[in-house]
Amino acid sequence: MRERETVLEVAGREVVITNPDKVFFSQAGHTKLDLAKYYVAVAEGALRGIAGRPIVLKRYVDGAEGEPFFQKRAPAQRPDWIETVELRFPSGRTAREIVVRDAAQLLWIVNLGCIDLNPHPVRADDLEHPDELRVDFDPGPGVSWDDVRRVALIVRDVLDEHGLRGWPKTSGSRGMHVNVRIERRWSFDQVRRAALALAREVERRAPELATSQWWKEERHGVFLDYNQNAKDRTVASAWSVRPTPDARVSMPLAWDEVADCDPATFTLVTAPARMAERGDASAGIDAAAGSLDSLLELSAAQEAAGLGDAPWPPHYKKQDDEPPRVAPSRRKRAASALVTVAKAEHKEDALAGLERWKARHPEAAARLQVDDVLVDSMRGRSSTWTRIRVNLRHVPEGERPAEEPPDPDYDPWSRAPKTRSSS
Repeated sequence: MRERETVLEVAGREVVITNPDKVFFSQAGHTKLDLAKYYVAVAEGALRGIAGRPIVLKRYVDGAEGEPFFQKRAPAQRPDWIETVELRFPSGRTAREIVVRDAAQLLWIVNLGCIDLNPHPVRADDLEHPDELRVDFDPGPGVSWDDVRRVALIVRDVLDEHGLRGWPKTSGSRGMHVNVRIERRWSFDQVRRAALALAREVERRAPELATSQWWKEERHGVFLDYNQNAKDRTVASAWSVRPTPDARVSMPLAWDEVADCDPATFTLVTAPARMAERGDASAGIDAAAGSLDSLLELSAAQEAAGLGDAPWPPHYKKQDDEPPRVAPSRRKRAASALVTVAKAEHKEDALAGLERWKARHPEAAARLQVDDVLVDSMRGRSSTWTRIRVNLRHVPEGERPAEEPPDPDYDPWSRAPKTRSSS
């Protein structure tokens, strides 16, 4: 055994953890070995969310505070007991991704620097028919945790009325997720359409709390991201550790816990004890596959009432009934209210560019509200980058600064993607 390696025995195999003392969470002091031991302790629950599914490797080789990169393709050098399956993406490209089925395989990808787990909503034996609809809550600036919980309970009620059971969990950040197990009878497009119908119905019932609007300039409250159900999108699974300073965990909950839970109580340290004492709140999810027929009927009724398709994510093929893939502010003839001020490889550089823009335009900056600054984490070839836009809707049209070249003006497609193989 080489120096700075630890061997863990799990699922009948010996798995090597390289650089076990490397600090992955500097504020909490947790090491890579702490992360590995966490996943061994909660493997039963973690595997329930990822077993048999292709998984995108989101690798934090510099720890939670470093820039992650996405690796769809399985590493060329891997043990013969690591399973893979070939996926075809909307772009037409293909990739052979890892499929995890046991705790040893899970530990192997954790050793690659994976902090959270990002599985596709399909099983390896049927890549075209999802078995999970995912409701992803994205709270806007200033939205309280109480509002997130209130929206979650409305989602539960709508699902119940349409014959579906939702399984809630904290996202491990500011939001929540509700996973819905479904029969494998519908395409990705149909699952996305059902998720859009659900989001619109929740918005109709609580317009002051929830929104289904894709464009950030039109949102308020909690955005229900229906596009997380488009093909090739992934969401952090249950029991995933998230790259937060306190190593927070995406924790499955019983519905009666949602109203008063505090996501900060679920961390790498506390979650194993909860698993040991209470088990996994989502233990019954695989036995609860339901039908999308009722939600798809709701979608048809919404369309008959004039609600057609909604915008798709960037880089997806334009759909026949999709509205213009242009932000509403850019469709207007009046001076644009939304300007891009920074595009940077690293978030701190983009935020510095925002401060320089504010210094150049202090009168406009003084009129900005908290939700007028839109900080977007964008996915490039193999890593995320940051775009910052400013909504000038509160600045009188005649006083709006003209749009300038972004500062900095990072182009994520101008160079070859990073390749990093060690952690």
